[in-house]
Amino acid sequence: MYTHEIRQRFIDHYVKAGHTLVPSAPLVLDDPTLLFVNAGMVPFKPYFLGQQAAPFATATSIQKCVRTLDIDEVGITTRHNTFFQMAGNFSFGAYFKEGAITHAWTLLTSPVNEGGYGFDPDLLWATVYQDDDEAFAIWRDVVGLREDHIQRRGMKDNFWSMGVPGPCGPSSEIFFDRGPAYGKEGGPVVDEDRYIEIWNLVFMEKERGEGVGKDGYKVVGALPQKNIDTGMGIERVAFILQGVENVYETDLLRPTITTAERLTGTAYSDAPEDHQNAVYFRVIADHSRTAVMLIADGVIPGNEGRGYILRRLIRRIIRSARLLGATGTVMQELTATVCDSMAPSFPELVAQRDHIQKVCTTEEKAFLRTLDAGTKLFAAAARELKTTGQTVVPGDVAFTLHDTHGFPIDLTREMAAEQGLTVDDDAFQQRMQEQKQRAKADSQAKKHAHADLGVYRDFIDNQPTVFTGYESLTADTQILGIIVDGNEAAEASVGSAVEVILDESPFYAESGGQCADRGTITTTTGQVAITDVQKVGKKVWLHRGTISAGTVAPGPAQAQVDGTYRRHAAQAHTATHLVHAALRTVLGDQAVQAGSLSKPGYLRFDFNWTDPLSTVELTEIETRVNMAIDQDLPVTTEIMNLDDAKASGAVALFGENYGDEVRVVTIGGGEERVFSKELCGGTHVSSTAQIGLVRFIGESSVGSGIRRVEAYVGLRALDAAKSDQRIVSELATRFKVKPGDIVERVSGLQESVKNLEKELAELRMAAVLQAAANYVNDAHDINGIKVVALAGPAGADGGQLRTLACDIRGRFAETPAVVALFTAEGDKLPFVVAVNQAAIERGVKAGDIVKAAAPAIGGRGGGKPDLAQGSGTDARGLEAACAAVDAAVSSVDA
Repeated sequence: MYTHEIRQRFIDHYVKAGHTLVPSAPLVLDDPTLLFVNAGMVPFKPYFLGQQAAPFATATSIQKCVRTLDIDEVGITTRHNTFFQMAGNFSFGAYFKEGAITHAWTLLTSPVNEGGYGFDPDLLWATVYQDDDEAFAIWRDVVGLREDHIQRRGMKDNFWSMGVPGPCGPSSEIFFDRGPAYGKEGGPVVDEDRYIEIWNLVFMEKERGEGVGKDGYKVVGALPQKNIDTGMGIERVAFILQGVENVYETDLLRPTITTAERLTGTAYSDAPEDHQNAVYFRVIADHSRTAVMLIADGVIPGNEGRGYILRRLIRRIIRSARLLGATGTVMQELTATVCDSMAPSFPELVAQRDHIQKVCTTEEKAFLRTLDAGTKLFAAAARELKTTGQTVVPGDVAFTLHDTHGFPIDLTREMAAEQGLTVDDDAFQQRMQEQKQRAKADSQAKKHAHADLGVYRDFIDNQPTVFTGYESLTADTQILGIIVDGNEAAEASVGSAVEVILDESPFYAESGGQCADRGTITTTTGQVAITDVQKVGKKVWLHRGTISAGTVAPGPAQAQVDGTYRRHAAQAHTATHLVHAALRTVLGDQAVQAGSLSKPGYLRFDFNWTDPLSTVELTEIETRVNMAIDQDLPVTTEIMNLDDAKASGAVALFGENYGDEVRVVTIGGGEERVFSKELCGGTHVSSTAQIGLVRFIGESSVGSGIRRVEAYVGLRALDAAKSDQRIVSELATRFKVKPGDIVERVSGLQESVKNLEKELAELRMAAVLQAAANYVNDAHDINGIKVVALAGPAGADGGQLRTLACDIRGRFAETPAVVALFTAEGDKLPFVVAVNQAAIERGVKAGDIVKAAAPAIGGRGGGKPDLAQGSGTDARGLEAACAAVDAAVSSVDA
């Protein structure tokens, strides 16, 4: 049974049972506690936490998940994947233990021709929480599972929580017995390699308190409503139903291994003697799939956070392929195989295939250069070890190569062995563990963000803000609460910084890249100047500002948005939609939004793209935007069902968590074609002509695979155009040419300056070389070695010093000679040391002399035995530097 059929049977089973099908959320959500969605229940967290009311009584989904805590363990066992699909069904007070258990049992054991999976009931086992007699009885009496196939376990195994105070409850897990060939008899409590967990049913009925770990907390009470959260591992069910040994042999991962075999020239084998190679193949298969899915959801390789995880995955793929024998690039073909394998379940991969491959191949080329650099760094470390008679590469060195330069530890070990060295693995692992503990502590700290709502909790639960700002810029409203220094206050007086909570608000709260409104909140006794508005719990608007007059307390008030500020912000926001649409038209649909900011007079737009935009591309995008403005296209909004909105062609932005009903903003339509159609909750102008003008001011890189365009909008764009015109007029006057001839005139001047600089450099070099004979005459003898250690000609740069030093060195023919020339003045003081072959044979090395002399002038340097150079910052040490040259030569054995 193919994996996509396993998915479909799950969906069909629960939809037929009345569950609402909820599409998988993106792997990245706006959640400060998570890098990636790591469980099927994550999109439902607001309902379980009580932050929002569930819009359905029951639901089902197949959620994309990524877990990266144990990346280094992937491939060592056959049960771990970084990416996996979690099929789940959820109940919010509709049914409880019996419903969850019977639904799962029916799907697992029903015949294949009736829509089930056809599992043999005698091969299924269940575990329940140690004192959950109710679940035990349901398995035995309602389902009919053999009593000796039901086992009780403690909190670590069969009690679930989110890891922070909140909902929790006992769970029941379902296991499949693979048979005696895979381990000991006795059920899951004896051997979880033989008995594979395929489903976890969580009976969410309790509330946990503070504590750590899986059992280091207290259960403080019961929830007002009993919920169900279950998860079935698609990959694990697939390998069982497909009759293969592990998840890497299934229809989703084995094709990638086959491609890796062809690229590396090595055969995949699970044999014990070939275990390390098997690990490399599994890493390639697992990480290739995860990388593809992350890029498809908008993640781009980077140096921190999610981007760093993706970069690390890609580097592990490349490293593993190299260790298996690959000599060329591999990412192009590996990602193509993943897209082909996953497309039946994720058709969006077909459209994004080119983008995914471009991101991966760009990263691969960069990492191959890193491998080259790491190899050179290791070689230098190995030489230093050998000169001191050491045979062990310190753990700190290995960790620095791994952590700072991205150099894999496996390659470090392999190259060490080639040099007759070993690596201090214990020290390396200690540094790695210290890093992991720091990351874990940071993760734990982030988890407690759920408990920080504190003073806002009652408002979130009972008094959410009603936004009226689409229709009006004013509102007669009620102040529900005033927050001062994190605490609710009865009133606040002039000068106090406050957060004001209203029952109705015309103020737009910052979101979707659009800045918050500004304005005032006025009561009969005072006024608040509002400078920022933020959302908390996605339900309550926090109006932040300062009491500008009198005293303000809860009660009737009038809210007034600054109309000019709102209009200019709306101009920028609508212009951002135009830029997005124009980018996708010119570059293609792979130019996916990665972030934006719109505020009065200015916009910036970040998008996934690897190469700089050409002048032609940037001009075309800007022209398309302003043509849309000139056409005075209507800007309309419509509330639609999410599925209908997507079906209509509306663009859903990466990382946004949409509800069932969404606001669709359309630019164009009617007799004019639709220019842009996006899901958006922001404020906009009513027609594009109201924007006025968009003027691009820059295009740049803001990270690996992410480009940024910036533009002025409206009056600010007009001001920028006027400023540019003034500059053009001034240049035309100064150069006494027409404005259209300025470029040609400047180009001519640049060419003239270039020629003059070349002539000047040649004259200087000639003068420098004429001085060579004088320097030869100033040479002094140290142990039979001629030494020139002096200040070079005034004004000579590093290149000219190098040419002069080499010329002087050549004039000594067979006589051992050392020439050291220093710059005597300036902020940066280059210097050069040249040593001829005769001196080298006496044991003199230019690099050693540079290292000896550099400290005297506050500098450093290095180089080869015959030629080395450096620079300093303190000309006062010139005499001491020359003396250091003499001392270094004197120290050589005569």
